[in-house]
Amino acid sequence: MKVDRIELHHVRLPLVAPFQTSFATEHDRDALLVMVRTPDGDGWGECVAMQTPCYSAEYLDGTVHVLREFLIPLLRKLPVLSAEAAGEAFTEVKGHPMAKAALETAILDAQLQTSGTSLADYLAGGKEHRERVPAGVSVGIMPSLRQLLEAVDGYLAAGYQRIKLKIQPGWDVEPVRAVREKFGAVPLQVDANGAYTKVDAAAALKPLDEFDLLMVEQPLADDDLWGHAELARRLNTRICLDESITSPADAVTAIRMRAAAIINIKPGRVGGYLQAKRIHDICRQNDVPVWVGGMLETGVGRAANLALASLPNFRLVGDLSASDRFFERDITPPFVMTDGHINVPTAPGIGVKPFESVTQDSTPVVIRF
Repeated sequence: MKVDRIELHHVRLPLVAPFQTSFATEHDRDALLVMVRTPDGDGWGECVAMQTPCYSAEYLDGTVHVLREFLIPLLRKLPVLSAEAAGEAFTEVKGHPMAKAALETAILDAQLQTSGTSLADYLAGGKEHRERVPAGVSVGIMPSLRQLLEAVDGYLAAGYQRIKLKIQPGWDVEPVRAVREKFGAVPLQVDANGAYTKVDAAAALKPLDEFDLLMVEQPLADDDLWGHAELARRLNTRICLDESITSPADAVTAIRMRAAAIINIKPGRVGGYLQAKRIHDICRQNDVPVWVGGMLETGVGRAANLALASLPNFRLVGDLSASDRFFERDITPPFVMTDGHINVPTAPGIGVKPFESVTQDSTPVVIRF
């Protein structure tokens, strides 16, 4: 595949409401879009790094630097450019999975458009996959229980199949109790984003066992697999790992240590969709269910995530919300939920492109080949 140039577009979308987690409150979605232009068409990828290094070590301006100075130059050395070859070449650069994922996805999008293959078909390897996936919603930390219950009520009325509550010390048992008492046996899970310590986690989270939760996601720090394994022995609720899993090797280690009964796969966190597929396969071989996590993606990242979620071991509902969950106007045609499900794109590549106005309104960084 021949590349004419690569463009990096910074876009900002206001959220319909602030989204608060244990580590940050977001009012806007700042995203870096990577466009790979070829003679046969343009491929797109989305970098999910945040503006500051609070979720991971990566941050938006840093990914631009890594892409320009290190990752994109590696592509010029390849005799034949493909997503698979790029993924191998990127191993020369330590870390920076979100930057790698964005560039690899853009290459893969262009590559699959040329062959007329959808991302879902490519990831499934010619085997059957879902044509639509169930939609779940992540609910941020709220100023009051009343506002939380109003929000959950609205999402359930809209048809969402699973509710995830963000928690932190002091906002954990009571929000869960309130949701259970009001809405009964709705599929429910919680996500701490590493907000607890080994000292306080068991005492704080053990009371959640009475609420029949699907899982407790990432209660401890991302580098504390032993702590998660120990905590798993003390809780009846299953532990899911998110930030701790950055590679297939991490998944193998966590499974062998019994630190995770479930794994959340975020393609940006693990370095792209090829790595995400490898983790999916490892977990399937070990009978560990997985689901697709969200990073407030625009339509570009959401389209690719839907394709990933169509694979067979994504047995749990992911953070795959309709576009209007976060944005009044997305940068692509919006994804709409019908009967609690969202259709997997079927067009070649990731199946969507940003509106022309998105690229016209930005001043891209252009790297020519």
